[in-house]
Amino acid sequence: MVLDNVQVCDQDLDAASLARYMSTEAIAIDTETMGLALGRDRLCLVQLCDTQGFVTAVRIAKGQTEAPNLEKLLTSWDVVKVFHYARFDVAQFKVTFGIETAPIFCTKIASKLARTYTSNHGLKSLVAELTGVELDKSAQSSDWGDAENLSKEQYDYAANDVRYLLDVKDKLTMMLKREGREQLAQQCFQAIPVFVGLDILQFPNIFDHH
Repeated sequence: MVLDNVQVCDQDLDAASLARYMSTEAIAIDTETMGLALGRDRLCLVQLCDTQGFVTAVRIAKGQTEAPNLEKLLTSWDVVKVFHYARFDVAQFKVTFGIETAPIFCTKIASKLARTYTSNHGLKSLVAELTGVELDKSAQSSDWGDAENLSKEQYDYAANDVRYLLDVKDKLTMMLKREGREQLAQQCFQAIPVFVGLDILQFPNIFDHH
């Protein structure tokens, strides 16, 4: 089903979309949940976008524990998965499906390493500076649990959260290379699963001094 320029799938990617995403070097991914508490607030929507701007929103059913096609994509080492604040989304995939996502590129981490001239590393600020697009975040805090009745505004919001990520990744990568921090960024991305494991077990501040 195509709705508001977004292909909508129920419970998993369809075979054609999986093949399309598996044939590219990188895809942008984001999630919508009922809240921010791991294990309490369930995964409701997974949205993906490739370099051609092809957006898919996968509606996740309450109690769903498997999504074989999503798992194939998320665990394929041939496709870089690009997130903004990957730590949260990767944890959601681990808690919901038992998926170990890899490899990962996180635009929030990359922004903090490259854009040291600002403290604004949210997606809205990042997209505005690097692409000139002003994102509408009015649907951010809304009910994502009623998958069959999501509004046009919700789908637009969800799509926009992935539509510009690959462009942002490319520009941040150039900045990281220029500043000599690309290798450090890759090391941070590789450490994300460790932090995910700590988050799931509720050890949020294990590296703090106190």
